Amino acid sequence: MSDRWDNPEEWNAYLAEGNARQPRKRVAADVLLRDAAGRIMLVDPSYKPDWDLPGGMAEANESPRAAAARELREELGLQAHIGPLLVTDWVPPHGPWDDSIAYIFDGGVLPEQEIQAINRPDGELRGFRFCNREDIEQLVRPRLWRRLKSTFNALASGDGVYLEDGLLAPGMTSRQRATR
Repeated sequence: MSDRWDNPEEWNAYLAEGNARQPRKRVAADVLLRDAAGRIMLVDPSYKPDWDLPGGMAEANESPRAAAARELREELGLQAHIGPLLVTDWVPPHGPWDDSIAYIFDGGVLPEQEIQAINRPDGELRGFRFCNREDIEQLVRPRLWRRLKSTFNALASGDGVYLEDGLLAPGMTSRQRATR
C-alpha cells in the first residue's frame, strides 16, 4: 500500500480538499505616485466618500503587484512602473468587512506629460489630484492616514514596513516608526 504522497493524483486531491477549506483574505494593492514637486496623487472614487490612493482589490489568483498595475491602467489609463513594496498592512475586520491585507507599492515620480495624458476610462473615479501631506490628512480616512504616515517613512528610509491596522506592528524597529 502506497502513501498518498507517493501517488500524485491522490496527493493533489488531498491538497485541493485542504485548499477549498482554507479561509481567504481580500487583498488591496495601492500605488504611491508623485509629481515633480513631491506631492502625492489621490483619487476620488465614485463609490465611496473619501479620497484614496490609486489602486484597488486584487482579483482571484492575481498577485498584488499585478493588481496594482491593472488598477492603474483601468482607473487612470496609466502604464506606470510598479516599484518596490513600501508597506504591508493587516487590516482588521471593520463594519461588514472581514480582515484583509493592504499593500502599497512605490510608483515613483510621474513625468508631467504622463500626468497630462491621464484619463479615467472606466468611470470609477470622479477625479484625481496631487496633494501635500496636510491636505492628504484632511481628505483620507483615518485608517489610510495612519498607513500613509508609515508609507512616507518607508519611502524616505528605503525600508519596507509591516503594519497592523495602520500602526507599526510589535517588534518593528524604531527606524521604521511612522513620522507625522
